[in-house]
Amino acid sequence: MKIVCEGIDLSEAVLKVVKACSAKTTVPVLECIKLSAKNDSVVLSATDGEISILKTIKAEVCEEGELCVPGRYFADFIKKLEGVQLTLVAEGGKMDINYADSQTSMQVLPADDFPKIDLEINENCFKLKTKELKKFIQATSFCCATDDSRPILKGCQFKIDGDSVEVTALDGFRLATISGKLVSATGNMDVVCPARTLNEIEKMMPDDDGDTEIFVQKGMILVSYGNTVLTSRLYGGDFIRKENIIPKSFITTVTVERELLKASIERAAILVRSDKNSLIIFDISGDTVEISSASEIGSVQEPVKAQIEGKDIRIAMNSKFIIDAVNALNEEKIVISFNNQVQPFICQNETDKSALYLILPVRTSNNG
Repeated sequence: MKIVCEGIDLSEAVLKVVKACSAKTTVPVLECIKLSAKNDSVVLSATDGEISILKTIKAEVCEEGELCVPGRYFADFIKKLEGVQLTLVAEGGKMDINYADSQTSMQVLPADDFPKIDLEINENCFKLKTKELKKFIQATSFCCATDDSRPILKGCQFKIDGDSVEVTALDGFRLATISGKLVSATGNMDVVCPARTLNEIEKMMPDDDGDTEIFVQKGMILVSYGNTVLTSRLYGGDFIRKENIIPKSFITTVTVERELLKASIERAAILVRSDKNSLIIFDISGDTVEISSASEIGSVQEPVKAQIEGKDIRIAMNSKFIIDAVNALNEEKIVISFNNQVQPFICQNETDKSALYLILPVRTSNNG
């Protein structure tokens, strides 16, 4: 194989696909990026068995061929050569990278062992506004689980019914759900997509007024934009029904200015950020939410004015969870609804109720 290409083009492509390289594996080829040179282009591809990313760039192909390069080393090296033209020449088990008056050699693997990436995923599809898709991902993916004890909770559920979609994520301690409208769909669907995949899709898609089409087939999805194609496995199994978790009624509601509450919570969180639960307390009574925290570093007590309806309540919670929920909401005022010290509570915008965040309180010796 011999190709000539611009360093900036190769670098941008490599930095996209390297995210699909496996970080820890006993199969060396899964740590690699495959280069396939044919006609006047080079296709770069990487996969870890769950997610695959392909990117095509223009190049002068002097000699066609394909090979696998060590992904992260290659990415880090090519990133340093964005301003020059590159000539890549592969023969035997190594590849020479020629740039300016310099040359570097890198060991390569044959492409025969690289897994085949299935791009024939088109049985079903749904289409939505790109801005809406990005909003849905940003609003939910942070609530996905990060451990492997229940793999399905590492993904977001997309539940499609007619022209409506609900996206839900939960990790056992909190839940996020948001609803919206589709542009179109080939039918009703219920799929759970890995949060990692969704975050890569969110980065891949442009900030414009266009549409994004997501193809689904036999436990796989495919999304493409420009010269980039991403495929991913979906999680199998039954996702938890959020209707069984979200309370139907509440005894205390708090309407409060979002920025005031956020600032106070963030200050209280500083003193407990090294604690396991980063515990803060809401003491709700009259027209005030008193936010407090205490650790061996010190203590914080801050009153925040609010409109309160219902019974007084004192409740403990993980500061990171409440900060994430408040950050995900976007209206000037938000509403937080409670039942007691041990049942989950919810956070929503005051007006737009399409997004909902549920958080489990933390039991303490003071609240049972």
